[in-house]
Amino acid sequence: MEILFYLLAIVAIASALGVVLSKNPVYSVLSLICTFFAIAAQYILLNAQFLAAVHIIVYAGAIMVLFLFVIMLLNLNILVETQRFTTARLTAAFTGGLLCLVLIAALRSAGDIKAANPANAKIGLIENLGMTLFNQYLLPFEVSSLLFLAAMVGAVVLAKKEIA
Repeated sequence: MEILFYLLAIVAIASALGVVLSKNPVYSVLSLICTFFAIAAQYILLNAQFLAAVHIIVYAGAIMVLFLFVIMLLNLNILVETQRFTTARLTAAFTGGLLCLVLIAALRSAGDIKAANPANAKIGLIENLGMTLFNQYLLPFEVSSLLFLAAMVGAVVLAKKEIA
């Protein structure tokens, strides 16, 4: 079980690096799908089958199809790649460094991470997830749905061609 965990972690990290390092955006999207499947397999190891299924359906299915449509709509061409400014690169390096610091601080404060207790078989059930989601986290759930709606409207506005 532990070997499978480390194998899936290596696959997820390697495919995530493929997302960042790939020059072709279609290959980046395919690497991201591989990353999502590796993370879904990690959820199955944690006895969260419903979360794994939703992760595959929502992210690897719907979101990746949207990414592919955006790539096709934008007609990204390697020959017409825009020049990136030095300030944008410095800002990206600075924020990436801050993200690394936050991750290191979170890992230090996490301490020992223990595996899920396999004796408690109700951990990954949809009933418990639904009760928690709609009792304790109803407001954040609704706010996130409004954010998704705003993102969809923004995508339509960006993809719309202006009539001259």
